[in-house]
Amino acid sequence: MRYIFIFDEPCWIFFCFSSLLLLSAVGQQTGPNVVQATVCSHWGAPTDKSLIQDGDVIIGGLFNLYHIPSTVDEDYTKKPHYEPCTGLELEPLKYSYAMVFAVEEINRNNTLLPGVKLGYRILDSCFLYPWALQGAMSLVGGDTHSCNLTAFAGPIESNEQPVVRAGGLPVPMIIGAASSTTSIMMSSTLGPLYVPVISYLSSCPCLSDRLKYPNFFRTIPSDVYQAWAMAQLAIRFHWTWIGAVVANNDYGQLAIQVFQKEIFGKGVCLEFIETLKTETIVTDAKRAALTIQASTARVILIFCWYTEVKKLLLELAKRNVTDRQFLASEAWSTSDDLLQDQTISKVTNGVLGVAIRSSTIPGFENYLRSLHPIRRPNDVFLREFWQKEFGCSPLSSYFSSSLIPRSEYLTNVSASSTDNVPPQKISPPLCSGTESLENVENHFTDTSQLRVAYNVYLAVYAAAHALHSLLSCNTHTCTFQKNIKHIELLQQLNKVNITTPHGERFYFQGADIPAMYDLVNWQKQPEGQLKLVLVGRVDGFNIHLNESAVQWSSGSSQVPFSVCSESCPPGTRKANRKGEPLCCFDCIPCIEGEISNETGSLNCEGCPSEFWSNVERTACVPRQLDFLSFNETLGITLTTVAASGVVVTTAVFVLFFCNRQTPMVRANNSELSFLLLLSLKLCFLCSLVFIGRPSVWSCRFQQAAFGISFALCVSCLLVKTLVVLVVFRSARPGAETLMKWFGPVQQRGSVFLFTCIQVIICTTWLSISPPVPRRDLGFQGSKVTLECAMGSLVGFSLVLGYIGLLACTCLLLAFLARNLPDNFNEAKLITFSMLIFCAVWVAFVPAYISSPGKYVVAVEIFSILASSYGLLLCIFAPKCFIILLRPEKNTKKQLMAR
Repeated sequence: MRYIFIFDEPCWIFFCFSSLLLLSAVGQQTGPNVVQATVCSHWGAPTDKSLIQDGDVIIGGLFNLYHIPSTVDEDYTKKPHYEPCTGLELEPLKYSYAMVFAVEEINRNNTLLPGVKLGYRILDSCFLYPWALQGAMSLVGGDTHSCNLTAFAGPIESNEQPVVRAGGLPVPMIIGAASSTTSIMMSSTLGPLYVPVISYLSSCPCLSDRLKYPNFFRTIPSDVYQAWAMAQLAIRFHWTWIGAVVANNDYGQLAIQVFQKEIFGKGVCLEFIETLKTETIVTDAKRAALTIQASTARVILIFCWYTEVKKLLLELAKRNVTDRQFLASEAWSTSDDLLQDQTISKVTNGVLGVAIRSSTIPGFENYLRSLHPIRRPNDVFLREFWQKEFGCSPLSSYFSSSLIPRSEYLTNVSASSTDNVPPQKISPPLCSGTESLENVENHFTDTSQLRVAYNVYLAVYAAAHALHSLLSCNTHTCTFQKNIKHIELLQQLNKVNITTPHGERFYFQGADIPAMYDLVNWQKQPEGQLKLVLVGRVDGFNIHLNESAVQWSSGSSQVPFSVCSESCPPGTRKANRKGEPLCCFDCIPCIEGEISNETGSLNCEGCPSEFWSNVERTACVPRQLDFLSFNETLGITLTTVAASGVVVTTAVFVLFFCNRQTPMVRANNSELSFLLLLSLKLCFLCSLVFIGRPSVWSCRFQQAAFGISFALCVSCLLVKTLVVLVVFRSARPGAETLMKWFGPVQQRGSVFLFTCIQVIICTTWLSISPPVPRRDLGFQGSKVTLECAMGSLVGFSLVLGYIGLLACTCLLLAFLARNLPDNFNEAKLITFSMLIFCAVWVAFVPAYISSPGKYVVAVEIFSILASSYGLLLCIFAPKCFIILLRPEKNTKKQLMAR
């Protein structure tokens, strides 16, 4: 609400002077008569009603007993400049009687403050900060009158005279106020005076600061705890995408700050934060409702006063927004006004809220129902409640001109002036005296769940125990002193550690008490009404919640789902979207070799070297051993080709053996031809050694067999080439003796010698650093290749190099002998075979180096088979053709023809 204060100079000076006088009077307290301070106010004229009980020590109380009429609450932007407080609130009235009940109960107690009678002075602050502060100054100063200057926003039209109120002694402490902002103002103002302030409803975390507010205490927990509890509920139910609506004041702003701090780094994000301001509630509620309707968040957190929440819920009901789950703060989670409103019931079904803990006060219900104006003739609040409840005046003097409330008088004047009728004082009929609250059921008599009223009750007991300690009370009497020093009382309040009449331990932790809350749920009953159901509690930083008892907004026990992005399943990781909150992300599959086995993983973890990720990327499994086996397609193919080579070679061998006497076989040393066929068979067979699971002996044998077989094969071809050259050289005059050095024995010896060199190389290699089986974790992903490591690259290179040397020598000599004048010149066949052989093995080297895993072995086998087939076909295919299909050419004459 807006207040513009106009101070005239004389009254402003008087206000300052009076304040200084009040500070001096209360601070010194040098005698039994405390100087009465006059407070000058620009806040309009507060109600002059009060509830007073004399006593040795007077405790002050501030309650919001009245409120601005509801007709102007509809639109604060159109509210008149000044409206009096007229509507009596039943809940705050119950709070005030909780204070009265506690004082009377303490006065009846023989062990607490024996010999000392407590009194009280209760004033109304009408939900207005200035009136609350003026009331506090009045209580502390014990004023007898005040200078009234009207609060207005525009020209002053009122000619009202200052109101004279009944005075009283200054109170040593105040129980109030009902809002954090009011408590901040009161504590800041009364702090220099060391006047204790015990609030029953101010929950702002800022008030826990003992440096700023050393005189402040409260019997309601700090909002830190309820904001923490709401954050824990969001984390517990995996609500990662939440909207928030907060009051635009200390209550809402500080609470949402604590909430954001608690959810930071916990995977919970706020999609939006809307604020509601009392002065502009209509437009703010419409804006917030539109935001909620358009949002993707299904859980909405609301930190607001219940009157503001009602405006918002009405807007949501107009737009039929019924699929939101609301988290309620204690300011509206137990509001009967909202619970019983059928207009918004479809929106509020399933509300889960944090509430001020409920308790019982033994005897309090009977006390309330026994109240009667006849027994309390000076209780103006009870008389007004009685008239409102029963429609009659309990006392004939109630509406006398001296006692009629000024606010009611002004209301009657306003109503009558519209009909041009002079103001009238309308008196209701007198009560019969038989009226009673015994059978009345309303907010005032309902004590089933005492929340704020119990906080007031605790505040009175805390004050009483502090006074008990200050007055050095024993079991019989107290050392009573009229001049109670505020600072000493403040010190005793800090030490309060008591047990309440019904066994609850109570103490202050600085300004605060140990946090305790109820968790409540709004559940729809079969008859359609919403009912407040207790489903758990908060004890400090511990939450106890019966989830199965919660009814959610959908009407079922299924927890609502509110996320910006679905949780990433196992096998994927989160990837944040650029420019969006952390709760909005994409799910990226883990790469091969990495896994994530939890939902919502931020990163993928690599598998150990001997393991690999499964197809789903959710677990590391042992890598499969991979080698060229006889069972797979490639192994079967190579085995078939090798076996075919053996069969073909054997067939040629048999064919040559059967025709060993023919010129074609006998030409150029038939022994070398048979030895060549034998070596080719060994070459085909040695390729089979490379197939199958590598072992120590197979690794050693395969390279030795390969090297020796091919060395024997190429040696035979080299010697055959040399024989061709020698034969044609011996045909020249004077070269007859050349054949003596190249007879059959020398040919066999040459083949043996060339082969023995390879045997020596292989033996040395196998002796020094033989090939061994090993697991290759290289590039095979989920498979680990079991292969034969060469052991010594030099040894392998020497084996290949020696074969290459023999092949190149043979190719060179065969090339030189290709044009010799024979009809059947075997040198041409050897030349072609060596060309194929060399081409295959030249291509082998890069293919061998670049092939992964078991394909290295396949490349070597392919090279062995390709070169073996090349030799077999190039050398023996033409001869077999003549032997089988052209036998007429298989004569010496045909072979020797030029």
